[in-house]
Amino acid sequence: MSTAVASTVTVGETDEPPRSVPAIKYFLSKLGGSAISMVMVILLGFFAFKLLPGDPVALMARERPMSAEQMDQLRAQLGLSKPMIVQFWDYLVNVFTLNFGNSYVYKQSVASLIGQYFWNTILLTGTSAVIAIALGLWLGQRSAWKHGSWFDRISSGIALVFWSVPTFWLALLLLMVFGGSLQWFPTGGMMSPSPPTGTLDKVLDVASHMVLPVITMVAVVYAQYLMVMRASLIEEMGEDYLTTARAKGLREDKVRTRHAVPNALLPTVTLVFMHIGGLIAGAVTVETVFSWPGLGKLTYDAISGPDLPLLQGTFVVFSAIIIVTNLMADLVYRLLDPRVRTA
Repeated sequence: MSTAVASTVTVGETDEPPRSVPAIKYFLSKLGGSAISMVMVILLGFFAFKLLPGDPVALMARERPMSAEQMDQLRAQLGLSKPMIVQFWDYLVNVFTLNFGNSYVYKQSVASLIGQYFWNTILLTGTSAVIAIALGLWLGQRSAWKHGSWFDRISSGIALVFWSVPTFWLALLLLMVFGGSLQWFPTGGMMSPSPPTGTLDKVLDVASHMVLPVITMVAVVYAQYLMVMRASLIEEMGEDYLTTARAKGLREDKVRTRHAVPNALLPTVTLVFMHIGGLIAGAVTVETVFSWPGLGKLTYDAISGPDLPLLQGTFVVFSAIIIVTNLMADLVYRLLDPRVRTA
């Protein structure tokens, strides 16, 4: 009798489905990790940039002659002569009030500069991300389904070449060939020196300036989506549920698009969210080469200064974007994959 009861209890415990982790608990744990990362970014944004070589006041003195007394007065005006703990407190107040102080070079608030240049970066990187994701996922699933074919070899080989090419080198190459030698596209900026007046003409003018930087960013990013999608789909192709789908009479295109691809998208979706933030942060090189007026170009100018308030502001904004997109990747992955909810 006792053996039967024990057996019943054992079977009941074994057959009990795994309990889902409460959504609010999962969200709070991820949010807490993101908050800790943000605190570390804020601390690093102050102390790391204080170690940068160069004197902002000495840079300003190059533009117009200053006496030693005038340079000391300027340091006091910029707050550079305050004790380190006081500078740190001012920095924290600026960060949490989204003020970031005033730029040494541009002579205006860092917040207004970031607001002015932010949407230019979003336009450039957003367009690049959409094209790279669509191209990478389409080529990846086609390559996997035709694994070993000439299409797979060519598409994978080209993707690996672009993946290994340094971004700045590709940007300079495109700039010299298509902007310089052939003169097919503008060599820099976001609009022509004398922009057209009509709305459609303005859109076309901006689009022509976007071609080369967008091609550069797409070329070095789409390969990651292609290779991950390809590997994930190849792994799914041996699963039994695909054999069952074929046995029901579904055509190969339906088997791929309705069954294999949705399951193979899980790791790719996470990669997409994680790399969107990285793509925005990685715009520094492309925007600098093509003189695109965005946060990347702003960051480069801040480093050249050094313009500490501007550099700290762009660093915090870029880092916040990456942290938020990584948090979104964790939350979306939990919604798509039930195994995460029971982990």
